Amino acid sequence: MTMLHEAIEPLWAELRGYAQRLVADLAPDEMVSQPVAGVVMNHPAWVLSHLGAYAPVIEGLLVGEPVEDPLDHPFGRKSAPVAEVSAYAPRDELIDAFIHGYDRIVDALAMLPPERLTEPTPIDRWVGRFPTLGHLPVQFVIKHNAHHLGQVSAWRRAGGRRPV
Repeated sequence: MTMLHEAIEPLWAELRGYAQRLVADLAPDEMVSQPVAGVVMNHPAWVLSHLGAYAPVIEGLLVGEPVEDPLDHPFGRKSAPVAEVSAYAPRDELIDAFIHGYDRIVDALAMLPPERLTEPTPIDRWVGRFPTLGHLPVQFVIKHNAHHLGQVSAWRRAGGRRPV
């Protein structure tokens, strides 16, 4: 176990609980609602689908499996939220996949030999921002997730829902 794992594990536990609370009270149609007329916000269904697209990539990189750049994934960087409930998995599946995907990353990080953290990031477009494998868990488990979960929090408030 590395110091990186020891730092990330409790932060991920906080984010995991936060994500669950953000969607626990939402009905299926609410997962894709747009609370502000004329403004497309990143709703919970898109956010969880988007974040879920990155989990197998990061896990694969940490365990040494070949992965594809998620840029063109249906919920990758180039995607946008849509209002059709049928475009997304159901709420419970989305949150379960999100949680289990990032739990697997944290587990893989616990087993990662420390010297692997200095290996170069294999996805070319990421190298400038995340030059080594050790940079990826900080970005994707913590920063990227917190960024988008914060969007769900703002979405909740814009729709008149209580904060969590």
